[in-house]
Amino acid sequence: MIKELGVGIIGCGNISTTYFKLSPLFKGIKVVACADINPAAAEVRASEYGVTAQSIEALLANPEVDIVVNLTIPDAHFPVSKMILEAGKHVYSEKPLVLSLEQGEQLRGIAMAKNLKVGCAPDTFLGGAHQLARNYIDEGRIGRVTSGTCHVMSPGMEMWHPNPDFFFLPGGGPILDLGPYYIANLVNLIGPVKRVAALTSMANPTRTITSEPRAGEVIPVETPTNIHALLEFQNGAIITLSASWDVWSHNHANMELYGTEGSIFVPDPNFFGGTVSASGRDKDIQPLETWDHPFSVPNQEHKQGPMANYRTAGLADMAIAILEGRDARCSLERALHGVDVMVSILKSGETGQFIELTTTCTQPASLGIEEAKALLR
Repeated sequence: MIKELGVGIIGCGNISTTYFKLSPLFKGIKVVACADINPAAAEVRASEYGVTAQSIEALLANPEVDIVVNLTIPDAHFPVSKMILEAGKHVYSEKPLVLSLEQGEQLRGIAMAKNLKVGCAPDTFLGGAHQLARNYIDEGRIGRVTSGTCHVMSPGMEMWHPNPDFFFLPGGGPILDLGPYYIANLVNLIGPVKRVAALTSMANPTRTITSEPRAGEVIPVETPTNIHALLEFQNGAIITLSASWDVWSHNHANMELYGTEGSIFVPDPNFFGGTVSASGRDKDIQPLETWDHPFSVPNQEHKQGPMANYRTAGLADMAIAILEGRDARCSLERALHGVDVMVSILKSGETGQFIELTTTCTQPASLGIEEAKALLR
């Protein structure tokens, strides 16, 4: 049996370094080629990481490439993923998978016709902290989850990103950019969503870039930057989700879930690690005892201190799932359900109506200690 699949990367910008650096940690995958609409960008990454720089057309024709990772901007995700599937390659996309359900259904149809698989980030819900929370909930330690809150709020992206324009255009905004982390983790912890409602707004019609090299440039804002949503899950839980780039500071926790027997406090779903705390009916909130999950181990230094970063775990799990004939945790069905949740939130903000979702999915299989170790080289 083939023990690993060849990986090609399309899109050699900022995020690509994460895939190049971290993919060697995992079984099942080997990056062999890269491409970019700017050939010089591909050449730079190829020389840095010892892979072959190719044109997009040559990469899609490369017989050594089995899976192509789509790291283009969100507005290009659909056409590029469609092109990858039509070339006969599996595709793993950065989030969001697509910008509409119609686009996602097209990808599903092509993939089914060609017997190919589609996967999509985020994979941070596979982190040790979030799997510890999943295990605690699955054991019934807080009873049945009935409600909760999620908050992801900041002043925006123009303070640090070198080219923040697309964040503020249709296809961007905090829901489509950061919402995937929260929605994927909520599906991981409590299952699929039934319906949503939301109020949306934007604080300013333009933004001024303060990051280099374009400091001082004014860019338009054409998508909501302040979203307050209500999500009803199929299990009956009701979750508030606030996502905003119009907030300078706040004291809200990232994610709290409340059950019939207690509460659990989950760290930022944008990251793999962090402290999980919980209480029972005694209301005594205490950190959970840490467990020996490999995706909890800090492996990078950040300004906040040592952090665990195992992005590409979802890609590796997808490759091994293809080889083993099982369901990938970052599957098309879950990614498409996430898109349904997000576009329905934005639609509700426009219409003032509750939106019933038209998709559903199952919870991904949990990733315990032994399953995580099995993904690592």
